[in-house]
Amino acid sequence: MRFAWIDLREVPRPQLQAVVDAAIHARMAGVVASDAELLGTLPPTVTRVLIPGGPAPAAVKKLADKETKGADSKETKETAKDAKSPASTGFDVLLRKFGTQEELDALAADHRTATAAGKDGTPVSGFIDVRDDRTLTLSCAGAMVLPYTVIHFADPTKIPLEIVLAAAESAEGKLVTVVDGLEEAAIVFDVLERGSDGILFTPRSADEVFALARLLEATTPQLELSTLTVESIRHVGLGDRVCVDTCSHFEEDEGILVGSYSSGFVLCCSETHPLPYMPTRPFRVNAGALHSYTLGPDNRTSYLSEVGSGSALLAVGADGRTRRVVVGRAKLESRPLLEIRTHAEDGRLVSLTVQDDWHVRVLGPGGKVLNVTELQTGDELLGYLAADKRHVGLPIGEFCKEV
Repeated sequence: MRFAWIDLREVPRPQLQAVVDAAIHARMAGVVASDAELLGTLPPTVTRVLIPGGPAPAAVKKLADKETKGADSKETKETAKDAKSPASTGFDVLLRKFGTQEELDALAADHRTATAAGKDGTPVSGFIDVRDDRTLTLSCAGAMVLPYTVIHFADPTKIPLEIVLAAAESAEGKLVTVVDGLEEAAIVFDVLERGSDGILFTPRSADEVFALARLLEATTPQLELSTLTVESIRHVGLGDRVCVDTCSHFEEDEGILVGSYSSGFVLCCSETHPLPYMPTRPFRVNAGALHSYTLGPDNRTSYLSEVGSGSALLAVGADGRTRRVVVGRAKLESRPLLEIRTHAEDGRLVSLTVQDDWHVRVLGPGGKVLNVTELQTGDELLGYLAADKRHVGLPIGEFCKEV
């Protein structure tokens, strides 16, 4: 489960309270600050993360002094003990910077001590700036031993993040990547498909907090597919059809949903399976006539005529699983067309018009691959029945009859 921490340290003061309120209302996972008193005002529903260095209670200051000066007096030890208790400090995670192996070892030792203390111990985690091979190697080591490792990458390339993700694949701790905007947040969550566990983001306003919440919730649904029964097949003559070339490799039981009516779709097969006379195109779906609807993320449809480079569609599996895929291009060509009319168990008509050729295929129950020119009345296809009518692709509760 991906998550976000809101960094308050550089939020403009006039916006600070609004950002804090938005973070709580939007159920952000955590809030980061250098002011322990501010963190102490937050509800327990949010993880309160302290980075020492700003205004803080005396206990935290004494703890920082102990760490930097190596003090070991009885008084300082007692103060440090108090500072590591969430009840006494008002924060849940203590985040300290490290840049050497010795500092990482000290963090790891403090984490073990906090773990041994149980509920009275505050988890100790690390923050590191990665700017070269040495700090990259150190960040990988930190990710293996700390509960949270927050990394700021100095360079825009995502290669260092890929290296840390690979190195920390088996780690129990969480990796948090500093991002400078919502666009980078979306990229970071997709690196190596797994992405960073979390991000650290400094919003400029409450609106950006809510926008980040929408990004975190941007998942694709599990669809309940229906069995459709073929009732007629008809050669309708020349027309324009669209091949959709995506930037992803389809699985053998995946395709996209296409239909002549917004109320019902047929699962059109990708060209992942071998074909005679031509190589496979595992990124392509020979989708249908240009007037057809196809289903995309956020329960929004598009005409195939509107699909183009950069569009987002849903790849759908025979078991109803979905994922977002990006279109690399759409190819429109004139071809003989075939109309396939089916009906669902409730009698609803679902129609699909595709290229009239044996190489074009749809999927049946269980992911069975069916050539469209060999379909017969009574054959069963996989499809999806939509509950909503559509206006400009958006669901709407109005009367609409499609024939």
